[in-house]
Parts: sequence; C-alpha cells; structure tokens
Amino acid sequence: MNKLIVNLEDKTYPIYITTDFFDFGKCLSSRGIGKKLVVITDKNVEKNQWQAFSEALDGSGFEIFKYVIDAGEVNKTLDTVKGIYEFLVSQKLDRKASLIALGGGVVGDITGFAAATFLRGINFIQVPTTILSQADSSVGGKVGVDFNGYKNIIGAFYQPKFVYMNVSTLKTLPLREIRAGMAEVVKHGVICDRDFFEYIDYNVDRIFKLNPNVLEYLAKQNCTIKANVVEQDEKEAGLRAILNFGHTIGHAIEAHSNFGLLHGEAISIGMVGAFRLAVKLEMVGEDQMMKLTKLLAKLGLPTSYHEMDAEKILELMYHDKKVKNEKLFFILPKAIGEVVEVGIDDKKLIKEVLEGLK
Repeated sequence: MNKLIVNLEDKTYPIYITTDFFDFGKCLSSRGIGKKLVVITDKNVEKNQWQAFSEALDGSGFEIFKYVIDAGEVNKTLDTVKGIYEFLVSQKLDRKASLIALGGGVVGDITGFAAATFLRGINFIQVPTTILSQADSSVGGKVGVDFNGYKNIIGAFYQPKFVYMNVSTLKTLPLREIRAGMAEVVKHGVICDRDFFEYIDYNVDRIFKLNPNVLEYLAKQNCTIKANVVEQDEKEAGLRAILNFGHTIGHAIEAHSNFGLLHGEAISIGMVGAFRLAVKLEMVGEDQMMKLTKLLAKLGLPTSYHEMDAEKILELMYHDKKVKNEKLFFILPKAIGEVVEVGIDDKKLIKEVLEGLK
C-alpha cells in the first residue's frame, strides 16, 4: 500500500493507495475515528462495491449505517443534502460520528458538504471509486453542490480525515466513465508535469486494460501533484487556481448540456478551448495544441461541442466563481507542463474561441 501525506498544519491527512479494501478498518482505527459511521453512496456504487467494502469492515468494531442516493450530477443538489440531514438526525448521531463517501465525485462532494455543515462539522472520509475522483475531487477539500444550473456554486473547503483509494474499483466502471476520468489526469500533466503527460500518452493501452501497476502509478502521481498545490494554497488564493485549467469553459459547457456531458468530457473540451485561446494570444504554438488534442482523442474524449451556443456559454461563464471585476480568468498554457492565470475582458475574442469549438 502506498501512503502519501497532505501537509496542512492542523488538518494534515494521509492518502492510502492500494488494490483492495482489506486495510480500511485499520486506517479508521489509526486515525482515531469514532465508532459510528454513516456510509453515503449511490445506487450504482452500492451494487458494485458495497459487498466488498462492508465485508472489509466485518468484525472491526464500528457501527455502520448506510444511506444511498440516486446516481449522477443532476442529484448533486440541496434537496439531496436535505435527505442526508434527515437521515443523520433520525439516527441521533453526535459530533463523534463520521461520514464516509463511497463513490465518485458527486458522492464525495455531497458527503463532504453534509459533513462540513451537520452539527457545524463532523469527520468525513473519502473512498473514491472512479478515476475522476481518485485523480482529482477526493483530494483538496473542495465540497459542495450545484444550484439552479450553476456548477458547485454552493460549497466549502473542508478536508477529509483521510482518503482511501482502492484502484480495483475501477474495474466495474463503464468505459465512458474511465475515459471521462482521464481528462483530469491529463490536466495534471498539462499544468505542471510534462513527463507525466508523456507517460499517459505512452500507456493509453495499459490504462484501458486497467493494469493495476499503471493505475496505482496514475493515482500516486495525480495525488502528489494535487497535494503539492493544495499544501501551498489550500483555499485558492493563488497557485491552486492552476487546477482549474479547462474548467472556465468546461463548467459552462457541462451546465449548458444540462449535465448530459460527464464532467471529464466537458473539461476535455474546455482544455482544448484554453489552448485555442492561448494560441490566439500567441502564448503557445499550434503544435502544442495539436499534441493535447491528439491525446484526448486517443483517450476517446471529445474535443468539440456541436451544440455550441457561444452567447449562452459566455453568459454561463460569467456566473462562474472565476470572474473578478468583470474579467474572466483562465488558466492558459505556455507549454505542456506550464500554465499561467490570465484575466480577459475581450468578449469578442472569447466568443471566437467558443465558436471554434463547435
């Protein structure tokens, strides 16, 4: 089992990366977790992972409750959180209880938000079961929900007690989910690790064959990159913004599709858009844009959005959290492996880039 540490002063926590659930109970005990646990999962993950997960906790001495939500981004709402609150109250849980997020990014975001706000904050543990959540959303403490069509507009920064990644859970994912998760993996290579980008490109076949050594390496590198950024900037006051590469356009496209596109699919298109914008600003060469586009296509990810409505997408972008003083802020590449934040108020230029993604 690999172990990484996210160093955040009094909120420091470990990330465990392994190929089964066998050591989960030991990890709970080592972190001083109280005896009452509420596992929040969705219907898909319950069907595929609950038996193995619950068996790993047999005889561990913990009292386990389970709450199952409907799967999918459309359920990442305050109504779903309300249902969780009602369940927690019905079980008469106190502040020593902990919530466990067993699932992908939606489950992790909702569970973390519920934990941050129930009784003004109780412990929670991330057990991510998708590439997307293992690569990105389970690490760093961003939790929240969507509201009125706007992505993650209500939320908090709330760190887990630990993260436990069993890469074998990826074997139950549909191919589309695996592909979508790879968008965030590619993102990490683009923002600060060209060698990692090249590793992904070289190992595409082994990734889709779910080679356990490759999956563990991907998880370790993703967590190392994200932890290094979060340690320097926990609440996105500066450096952490680079993790939003592809997200300014991507989040708007995801919302415009009414979440018909998976998060990673929208981010894939958003990354291409960021490169197109950087090319127009003469920050990066077209060869670099093509290198990214070819890898995304090789991974089976979309690089265009045929339903593009540039006016509507631009409007959605201006409701994003990445707007300051009427400027949209983008993370743009200077090269694969290096990005910078740029504020742009030229709406005509942005619309040209959006139209180019159609």
